Amino acid sequence: MLNINPQWVTQVLEIFIREEIHKISVSKVVFGLSGGVDSAVVACLAQRALGAENVHALIMPYKSSNPKSREHAELLAKQIGISYEVVDISSAVDAFLETRPDADAVRRGNKMARERMCCLYDYSSKSGALVLGTSNKTELLLGYGTIFGDLASAINPIGDLYKSEIWQLAEYLGVPDAIVKKAPSADLWEGQTDEQELGYTYADIDQLLYFLVDERYPDSFIIENGYKPETLTDIKKRIQRNQFKRRPPVIAKLSNRTINQDFRYCRDWGV
Repeated sequence: MLNINPQWVTQVLEIFIREEIHKISVSKVVFGLSGGVDSAVVACLAQRALGAENVHALIMPYKSSNPKSREHAELLAKQIGISYEVVDISSAVDAFLETRPDADAVRRGNKMARERMCCLYDYSSKSGALVLGTSNKTELLLGYGTIFGDLASAINPIGDLYKSEIWQLAEYLGVPDAIVKKAPSADLWEGQTDEQELGYTYADIDQLLYFLVDERYPDSFIIENGYKPETLTDIKKRIQRNQFKRRPPVIAKLSNRTINQDFRYCRDWGV
């Protein structure tokens, strides 16, 4: 079991949020509030870092979304006193899918995720609020998310926390039990759960990822600690093939300072 010091993590992430948004001279943030534990944690961190008056959430259900998702999102927003609005994405998604009757569940889910991010960046453009990310480290490593959809953001305060650690932080922050204790789900179709779709429990997979990524233990050590060789091979392949989701587009190098290779960030200019 991965254990964190939730008080210390909270303090670090509050500072991160304040410093990063002030670097670009904004004061407000916006994010999608799904009714799940990840976005609930981000909501609590943002409220603590910036004050409720500077935090806004969009709740974006599709017509087949579980009503409990909206109920839990509103519960959290009201508990911490942040403003929110409900934006139903059904008509926009259906208009797109009408011309693609062959779209399977994955394509439909990708469209929903990208439509939600479209709404968030539209609100950002209108209000000047920075879009916060709500994807955790487990999801980012395994590619469990939609590129330019739920994986998109300006800054992500929880991207270095495994799902197991998110649950610990949620309890410390006082996220309602109705959110913390329910089965994680992207709510893309009826009955869908994250662990069922991933094929692993978060408790098992987070420990493996920690051994593999954070500690860089050899395969032999991981297998000796109870993981099957085929599981290790599968996880490695998932991390490798989803690398493109974790980085900006690769730019062909022609000059001495290529964006995102030699020129990554203009900190030497005082930003």
